[in-house]
Amino acid sequence: MNKNYPFATVLAATTSLRNKTGSWRTMCPHYVNLMPPCNAVCPAGENVQQWLSFAQKGHFRQAWNVIVQNNPFPAIMGRICYHTCEKVCNRLHLDEAVNINLLERAIGDIAISHGWKFESVIPATGKKVLIVGSGPSGLAASYFLRKLGHEVEIKEAHALVGGMMRYGVPRFRLPDSIIDAEIRRITDLGVKISCNSRVGNLKSEMNKFDAIYLSIGASKPTKPDVEVRPGSTIIDAVDLFKRLTNEQSHSSVELGKRVAVYGGGNTAIDAARMALRLGAEKVNIIYRRTLNSMPAHEMEIHEALSEGIKILCLRTIKSVDHKEILMEKMNYDEESGILTKSGEEETVTADSVIFAIGQFVDDSIIKNIDGIAMADGGIIGVNECMMTGARGIFAGGDAISAKRTATIAIAHGKKSAHYIDAYLSGKEVEQKQKPDIVNFKKLNTNYYPKIPRINLLPAASISLEERTVALTEKEIIVESSRCLSCGNCFHCYNCYGYCPENAIKKLPDGSLEVDLNYCKGCGICAVECPCGAIKMMQEK
Repeated sequence: MNKNYPFATVLAATTSLRNKTGSWRTMCPHYVNLMPPCNAVCPAGENVQQWLSFAQKGHFRQAWNVIVQNNPFPAIMGRICYHTCEKVCNRLHLDEAVNINLLERAIGDIAISHGWKFESVIPATGKKVLIVGSGPSGLAASYFLRKLGHEVEIKEAHALVGGMMRYGVPRFRLPDSIIDAEIRRITDLGVKISCNSRVGNLKSEMNKFDAIYLSIGASKPTKPDVEVRPGSTIIDAVDLFKRLTNEQSHSSVELGKRVAVYGGGNTAIDAARMALRLGAEKVNIIYRRTLNSMPAHEMEIHEALSEGIKILCLRTIKSVDHKEILMEKMNYDEESGILTKSGEEETVTADSVIFAIGQFVDDSIIKNIDGIAMADGGIIGVNECMMTGARGIFAGGDAISAKRTATIAIAHGKKSAHYIDAYLSGKEVEQKQKPDIVNFKKLNTNYYPKIPRINLLPAASISLEERTVALTEKEIIVESSRCLSCGNCFHCYNCYGYCPENAIKKLPDGSLEVDLNYCKGCGICAVECPCGAIKMMQEK
């Protein structure tokens, strides 16, 4: 380049001499917005990539605003969500997944510390909705319905709000202060919550409200087929958590020094870890299948094992006789899922046994309502619009057929709120077509350096207090910046720099477009795009 000419002058001269495209071009580039895998698998429908993009700029309030568009409980879910988003993160193929869960927790905690509130609701519609149950599904439904302008009342049978977040998760995992802070935002929107208010007659409520949402959960413990002889100390896991929550005194619960927990789910893991914190010196989890088949989350299993809890797999309990537990060994074929008895028996000793083999729905509230039926497995039947067989009565959360996690319950609350709104307004819910999911092969990772994941794992501690895990603002920015922005342009301008025809135009808002008058369809822009946001398409 002639150094006597400013770059802008040379570029302008070069541009003026460009040749427009002839009729031979068959493919041309298009900017596309694809679905990142993290967004696609999030049950609550969070736009993970978008809030990470704000977080990496240090715009934490905007990041929080994006999260709560789909999930009103970032601080809670940052503690108890099983973050399936991280299991599909494309960054796994480069080094390690982005620590999305820890980042959500950090953003949620910042919001609580700053007292951030939800935005105001739209004008009142004059419609009233009753929500039965204040678990994550009911609370989420109340949030979205209130934001849509409806008057909402929640009736909760227990003394405290929160459902299984309060009564099914130990406080060392989810403190009361976090639950209270995030629920307070919902009541600040105008949602009325009545505790110690069990709904006994649903028919009478149907005359007072325009719609009803049943989020009654699955709180009745399943009783195992186990012979329990007099003198044995038996307690159900959910009952244990309720006693601890209600009594507010852990010293009042005596489990003894040796505890056995029967079950393999997350509740069983939580019960075993709580037993340690209540003074047990030896805790065994008894599970009928293999460790790989346990329904508990991998992270939870790891935590339990690291605390010294033993898991006795391929065993079922036949009887409990005072402090002696008779077990039968099992044979399990992981491919077929067939479980058979081996005929071999063994015994272990325990001062108490905690049963944690599942819960089912208390159907007393719906027994006399025409049209509402219990489907197989003791769950409430609903259609694709989350409505039961009784017009105007909807249901979601653990009470219907789905995996029982808080994230899925929130998703049900959000989905039901939109269907209830459509029912009340006489409109249909618009079904949006989801874009294609972008996989790792569509990315050009030559532009992404390997950056260590920030984990901030606290030292192991068997305590009733939550272990402190706090990211600094700088660490939030660094970890958020590890996001690859899969499938969506983040304005790196590689396409602008590589285009040999200067056919890429920068628009005033910073976005880009292809000037097809000059594009030759070579595809260099698509090849050099780091995030796979340019697609070569057949010329029309």
